[in-house]
Amino acid sequence: MLALVTALLAGLVTLVALPAGPAAAAPGTPVVFVHGYTGSASNWTSAIALFRAGGYSSSDLYAYEYNSYGNNITNAQGLASYVASVRSRTGAAKVDIVNHSMGGLVTQWYVKQLGGAAYVDHVASLAGANHGTTAAGACLTFVTCQQMYPGSSFIRTISAGDETPAPTRYATWYSPCDGVILPYTSTTLSGATNNYVACENHITYLTDTSILTEVRRFLAS
Repeated sequence: MLALVTALLAGLVTLVALPAGPAAAAPGTPVVFVHGYTGSASNWTSAIALFRAGGYSSSDLYAYEYNSYGNNITNAQGLASYVASVRSRTGAAKVDIVNHSMGGLVTQWYVKQLGGAAYVDHVASLAGANHGTTAAGACLTFVTCQQMYPGSSFIRTISAGDETPAPTRYATWYSPCDGVILPYTSTTLSGATNNYVACENHITYLTDTSILTEVRRFLAS
C-alpha cells in the first residue's frame, strides 16, 4: 500500500488545527480529514489550501492522526473522540469527513459501528479501501493490514446491511489507474454518489485540485 511512502506519525490522536491564514467566512460545518496507511495530517496540505480558498476558516479544518500499525477499531474509537472534541471546540452539531485509502475503513467503522452517523453530515472517500485491497497482503504482519484485506471480518462487518446509513450523505472517487486499491472498484459504496475518475494515481488524489474542488462542492450540498 502506501508502504511506498515513508511511515509517519504512528499513534497521535491530538486535535490538529490548520495553519493560520487570512480570515474567511466559514461554510458552517467543520471538516475532519482522515489520512491513509502510513499517512499523517501533512497529507492534506493541498486540500487545506483549497478549502481555505473556498471560504473555510482555519478553525473549521482539522486533521485526525492515528496509528497505521495498530488496530482500526481502536483508530475508529479515536476518531469518535476526535469528532466529539471538534464539535465541542466549534459548537457544531455535525462535522464532514474526508478520508483517503485506509482512512475509509476507520471512517466506516466510526459511522456504522460507533453511532457516528448522528454526528457526520457528509463522508467523502478518496480511493478509500472501503471493501479492502489485495495490496494489503504485503503488510499482513500488522493488524490494520489484516483488517484491510478483502474478506476480513472487519470488512464483512462494515459491509453488512446498509453501507451508507442515513442521515449521513456519502460520495466516493475511484479510478482504474489507482494502483493501490485492488480491485479499484473496492472504493464504491452502495447508496453513495460514486464518482468514476478516468485515470488518477492513488497518491495524487491528495493534490488534484479538480477532485478536491469536487469534494468541497459535495460537502456544500
